[in-house]
Amino acid sequence: MPTHHVTCPLCEATCGLSVTVDDGAVTSVRGDALDVFSRGYLCPKGASIGSLHGDPDRVRAPLVKRDGRFVEVAWDEAFAEIAARLPRGDAAAVYLGNPGVHNLSTSLYARALIKALDTKNVYSASSVDQAPKQFAAGYLFGDPMSVPVPDLDRTDFLLLLGANPLVSNGSLMTSPDTRGRLRAIRARGGRIVVVDPMRSRTAESADQHLAIRPGTDALLLFALVHVLFADDLVKLGALAPHVVGVDAVRALAVPFSPEAVAPATGLSAEVIRGLAADLAAAPTAAVYGRIGTTAQRFGSLASWLVDVLNVLTGNLDRPGGAMFPLAAAGQANAGRGRKPFRHGRWHSRVRGLPEVMGELPAATLADEIEAGGVRALVTLSGNPCVSTPNADRLAEALRGLDFMVSLDIYVNETTRHADVILPGTSPLERPHYDIALYQFAVRNVANWSDAVLETPLPQEWETLLRMTGAVAGMSDVDALDNIVAAQVASRFGVPVAEGRGPARLVDMMLRAGPYDVRLADLRAHPHGIDFGPLKPRVPEVLATESGRIELAPPALTADVPRLLAELTAPVPPMVLIGRRQLRSNNSWMHNIAPLMGGANRCTAQLNPTDAERLGLTPGDPCVVRSRTGKVTVPIEITDAIRPGVVSIPHGWGHTHPDTHTAVAAEHPGVNSNILADELLIDAPSGTAVLNGIPVEVTRA
Repeated sequence: MPTHHVTCPLCEATCGLSVTVDDGAVTSVRGDALDVFSRGYLCPKGASIGSLHGDPDRVRAPLVKRDGRFVEVAWDEAFAEIAARLPRGDAAAVYLGNPGVHNLSTSLYARALIKALDTKNVYSASSVDQAPKQFAAGYLFGDPMSVPVPDLDRTDFLLLLGANPLVSNGSLMTSPDTRGRLRAIRARGGRIVVVDPMRSRTAESADQHLAIRPGTDALLLFALVHVLFADDLVKLGALAPHVVGVDAVRALAVPFSPEAVAPATGLSAEVIRGLAADLAAAPTAAVYGRIGTTAQRFGSLASWLVDVLNVLTGNLDRPGGAMFPLAAAGQANAGRGRKPFRHGRWHSRVRGLPEVMGELPAATLADEIEAGGVRALVTLSGNPCVSTPNADRLAEALRGLDFMVSLDIYVNETTRHADVILPGTSPLERPHYDIALYQFAVRNVANWSDAVLETPLPQEWETLLRMTGAVAGMSDVDALDNIVAAQVASRFGVPVAEGRGPARLVDMMLRAGPYDVRLADLRAHPHGIDFGPLKPRVPEVLATESGRIELAPPALTADVPRLLAELTAPVPPMVLIGRRQLRSNNSWMHNIAPLMGGANRCTAQLNPTDAERLGLTPGDPCVVRSRTGKVTVPIEITDAIRPGVVSIPHGWGHTHPDTHTAVAAEHPGVNSNILADELLIDAPSGTAVLNGIPVEVTRA
């Protein structure tokens, strides 16, 4: 029985898998002990990849809706429907889902379809969870892909805010076996501090847990900046010649003393001062914030201040600090000569929300549909009816579209509204390379995976190009592929290579990369190639107008007065936050039977003091209400969550009878995004607020 060595594409960790196949069926999945990055680590999601491939509910033929019901049709008929009904221009919109980032075809070919549609109405999961971090990085360093990541393997002090990497496996921080890496920090005498309203699995493994009030991370971070200046602890070190705006940040930090922010954050001034001193005194340190800091009302400011702290302590771009990865492929040469990052090049028509990285915020998609501007929608591997704010409103808006087409492996809560569903391949039926995630990796590595299993389906890149051709009036997929290849060659400054599809594009990107490798080299190393630890990259990584780190960019500092007002704002009695689960990946892995056991529980977690006040006991149903809706969910009482906070996991709510996901329907849970308010956004980026939503909790 042959064993294939592949990279797991089911989350951001990029773990190596050893997959054994017998007569076209997966018989065993283990961690690849020889993988240069993961060294045998395996989580439950990776172990379930064979079950995902064999899921009987997967869509395996094109579906077209006839008289309100899906019927299987031939591929030509499906594309004829698309050609006849999908408009070009801003009447069409595209939504790019999270799984597309883990799919080489969608990563490389979706933009061809968007360009053919000639629409500015592009939305993605990024504006639900991570856009503020890339927004801040764009203005600080000149490129939204230049996101510093903690040098986990060498740091002495790690400050984590709103992150639970022991469960998420890392996010905007590609890091297999994060548990092992965090244990190594403590084993070598380092410290880990977690700032989170919940005592998460990561917090339980840390040296210190600070239970902050949700949505106040930017206040805490500004107070740390205040202390660094007030106590003369700022030390730019080797960064000094490459930074502008330090004095502006000093002035902005004046009102945010520990005493001023303590009432709002729920953390004492003494604790805040001690944290600042510890951060400044550590031989090396890294500050890292994730979805708890990005999916909140001050996501851009919190993301900015994370790296302001890394700069002011001299820990940016040095071993053991926060560093810039250098990917083998897909990373255009950074630095001078590139156009600096700008946002707001266009705005949404109804609410005037800004474009960021070529996309509009998903929080306004329903507005655009209801107002009649968007009449057709293309979804690529996404489930926005579960994953975006005020999800019920969006679902109702989709009913009013003239046409909708989805590229997806399931009939889910979103694709049930489509007129045409085109099936995609399973992860084992397609080649893989993590074109995006290696740009956020804690070590410079590269690994190519060929497809493990044959498939009767076309590869997604072929399907996307056929969709592109249907819109543009071209039927020759190879001609369109050559156009895409020519564009990639031009962008990266290399000749067009032979071949077709993603393999050709990746080979060209590798040839343009920094390590003198080709795709053939990666194929000759099935466990990956290790290019070594992260290395300092300033100033060559910088693409700002000044060529330096712009520490006080106006696009961010203009939002500081709004944050200042939070110091005297009333505190809501109860707020909602989400939580991650190791056996779940947002909304798209709940139909895999092996993942529905264990601790996947869709409950509302409450502190004992709140439960007593509300007269609730474990297992009682409670009603959680917000401006946008209500859900009824069983109670779980735990002292791991601070008082005044209720937590419901993200991605559930599989109750619609029109979906074809039998396992998910047996474990439906509730959709917490029914409670998320599309009017609550991070002002600079337009990103939806998913943490810190004011709610009311009552007995059912």
